[in-house]
Parts: sequence; structure tokens; C-alpha cells
Amino acid sequence: MEENKRLEIEFKTTVIRFFKNFLEKADKFSETLEDMRETLEDMEKDQLEIKHTLTEIKNIIQTPNSKLEERKNQVKDLKYKEAKITQLEKLKEKRIQKFEDSVRSLWDNFKRTNIRIMGVPEEEREQDTENLFEEIMTKNFPHLPLSLDGLNMLSDSSMGLLDPSVEETFRDNRL
Repeated sequence: MEENKRLEIEFKTTVIRFFKNFLEKADKFSETLEDMRETLEDMEKDQLEIKHTLTEIKNIIQTPNSKLEERKNQVKDLKYKEAKITQLEKLKEKRIQKFEDSVRSLWDNFKRTNIRIMGVPEEEREQDTENLFEEIMTKNFPHLPLSLDGLNMLSDSSMGLLDPSVEETFRDNRL
């Protein structure tokens, strides 16, 4: 039995040593694992920083390219606008030319026509313009009133009816 006890004690000692070694190794593994987690977190932070730096670098690289593209697009837009403006100017010039031609044609036609006053003898042409106008009006439109006062009275009369005294005045002037 002593030997059993001794074997039992040795077994227990071996098991205790084994667990003790196991716990020490587990602690070391735990420390190593914690160090690895910290290292991994540091690496993730570094990776994020690298991503941001790469993004900044890409932006810096793309900025001249994008500005160049913008400038090219602006040049294209300006060329298009210039072509459009020159086209509009050409249309305006054509319209102006047409207007000038029509004015010239009208002026030529006007210069060619002889305006003659029909039915008025030559001596009377030198008369006052108002007298000439009145004579022409009385010959061509005998039923129209001649004086402007009579016209004012006509416009003042109600319902377009003439005052009998005004009618007599017009009859006398026409005859």
C-alpha cells in the first residue's frame, strides 16, 4: 500500500505539475494572444491611415487630370458658343441686308412715283396748304363738314344727333 500511496502521490504530483505547466503556458498564450490583438488593432489603425493617405494621394493625382478635363470641356463649350454666336451674327447680318434691300427698293419706288394733285389748277398749287386741303375735301367729299368746330360739335352731341343750327351751318358751307 505504501507503494500505491507513493504512486498515487507521484501521479497527483505529475498531474499537478502538468496542470501547473498547462496554466503557465495558457497564461503565456493569453499574453501572446493579447499582444497579438494589440498588434492587430495597431495594424488596423495603420491600415486606415494608409487608406486615407492613398485617397489623398489619388485626389492629388486626379486633381490636375480633372482640372485638365474641366478646361478641355470649357474650351469645347466656348467653341460651341462661339460657333453659335457667329451663326446668330450671320443670321442678323442677312436680316439687316434684307431690310436694307427692302428699304432701298421702297425708296427707289417712292422716288419714281410722281404724286400729282388731280383737279387742282397750277396757280392754286402755290396756295396755302390748308386751303388746298379744304378744296380737295369739298370736291371729293361734299357731305363731310369742313370746319373743325363743327367736328367738335358733332363729337359733343348726344347719341350722334346733330343740332339743327349746326346742320344749317354745314349745309351753308357745303353749298
